[in-house]
Amino acid sequence: QVQLVESGGGLVQAGGSLRLSCAASGRIVSINAMGWYRQAPGKQRDLVALIRSGGSTNYADSVKGRFTISRDNAKNTVYLQMNNLKPEDTAVYYCAAVGALAGTAWGDYWGQGTQVTVSL
Repeated sequence: QVQLVESGGGLVQAGGSLRLSCAASGRIVSINAMGWYRQAPGKQRDLVALIRSGGSTNYADSVKGRFTISRDNAKNTVYLQMNNLKPEDTAVYYCAAVGALAGTAWGDYWGQGTQVTVSL
């Protein structure tokens, strides 16, 4: 089993910044990729950004140039620096560990979610 604990959400005005953190714990051997997804009310959960163990990244088009994902492999921690936030970024942000090997079992894991609200 892998546990993911997120922090850093909150309320910010448009144009502001927030930094999300997600720490993975458990009998972790390796994690192929860690990322952030978001879900706004009434909408599906969508990928925001993903970073693989080798450092390659993917971003949603809507956040390119504004958000930066980074990862500390030694600490099994992933970060999301969000700059120039817009009201449409308002959502619950979920951390994900994709392809995690814990003990002898592979799996994908989710955090509990952290609310990000961007006001005008």
